[in-house]
Amino acid sequence: MFILDVVYAVLGQWFQSRYGVLGTLCLFFLGVGYRTRNTWCLSAGTMILALLMLMPQP
Repeated sequence: MFILDVVYAVLGQWFQSRYGVLGTLCLFFLGVGYRTRNTWCLSAGTMILALLMLMPQP
């Protein structure tokens, strides 16, 4: 689990620097949904991720 935590932390830093608060919120929902097998959290994280991918980048 240590490797997953490191990967999650690095991915979180990258998402936060690139997408700001929405990126962090997206990773939070995806992480919680994956760990607890909560389909609502997974769906919310996926929808936010799709929204971020569709937004134009500066």
